[in-house]
Amino acid sequence: MRVGVPKEVKNREYRVGLTPSSVRELVHHGHEALIETGAGAGSGFPDESYVKAGAEIAGSAGEVFEKAEMVVKVKEPQAREIAMLREGQILFTYLHLAPDLPQTEGLMNSGCIAIAYETVTDRNGRLPLLAPMSEVAGRMSVQVGAHCLEKEQGGSGVLLGGVPGVAAASVIVLGGGVSGINAARMAMGMEAKVTVIDKSVARLDELDMRFGGQLNTIYSTVDSIEQHVEIADLVIGAVLVPGAAAPKLVTAEMVKAMKPGSVMVDIAIDQGGCFETSRPTTHDDPTYIVDEVVHYCVTNMPGAVSRTSTHALNNATLPFALALADKGHARALAEDPHLMAGLNVAHGKITYKAVAEAHGLPFTAPQTVIGL
Repeated sequence: MRVGVPKEVKNREYRVGLTPSSVRELVHHGHEALIETGAGAGSGFPDESYVKAGAEIAGSAGEVFEKAEMVVKVKEPQAREIAMLREGQILFTYLHLAPDLPQTEGLMNSGCIAIAYETVTDRNGRLPLLAPMSEVAGRMSVQVGAHCLEKEQGGSGVLLGGVPGVAAASVIVLGGGVSGINAARMAMGMEAKVTVIDKSVARLDELDMRFGGQLNTIYSTVDSIEQHVEIADLVIGAVLVPGAAAPKLVTAEMVKAMKPGSVMVDIAIDQGGCFETSRPTTHDDPTYIVDEVVHYCVTNMPGAVSRTSTHALNNATLPFALALADKGHARALAEDPHLMAGLNVAHGKITYKAVAEAHGLPFTAPQTVIGL
């Protein structure tokens, strides 16, 4: 199979779909790799490293989309990329379709086989291709949140960990999943006062046993969220409903009641965001202020630490990319129900129920679309 990797075109997106090491593995399996010139530069991989791994360098994204049987990316395809997709071509990348009707319709119209990293599962029901970037985003959320608390950035001028004789900041993490726990770990490491709010008692018990008195755990209700958000210095939204739009846990009224200069970081913004006042931002213009509260809602946070992110992502995606290339999409999906869970759109049909429900469009079982 010929596998193509275009250069990412989303704002300040420096990650790349395949590392030279991953390309070498694909070539070792008998496949061809076509890499757009400069695609890996932002992650520290010059064209020469891909050539050494056995890849061919393409002069443009158009050449990659035209010649590749499978396109491997990082972020969701932009409009100009969707226009280059064709019937039966495999697209393997993050999609986040639930809050994005134009992209969903574009993929349907293209007839491509769109497999989303974020809905591929494992035997324990986890999301192994989302987890690496959730880890990065969770850790980054505290880093950027601490920066946004600085007075010059519009924040209240609070140091996250305080100093002897001065109270540390209060950090509230909504969601105790992968991104939430990584955010909590970073915040605790910076000596902030950290509270995780989650609706799973089992998860809260697990976190309590793991961190003890270092971490405060609270069961999620409208009342508990309201009480803790109002007194927080930094709120991190880290909730996830696989493949579906994120629930709006923090209302505009709650934001209005927060302390002036407090900060909100919405990790869930790719899925629509979990704050009612959230709207997508970019690395060029990452923050805005609503009711004197700083909002950071960058949709591709891990792109800022592209080298770490690309390596971490490829560690997780390579086995699935190899399976798709080795077997073809129909057999690979048929033999692996966890990869099948990643199929969101195929031959003009929506094959992931949460996406269909989010847009009020018909759902078609993935097994039906691929002929099982």
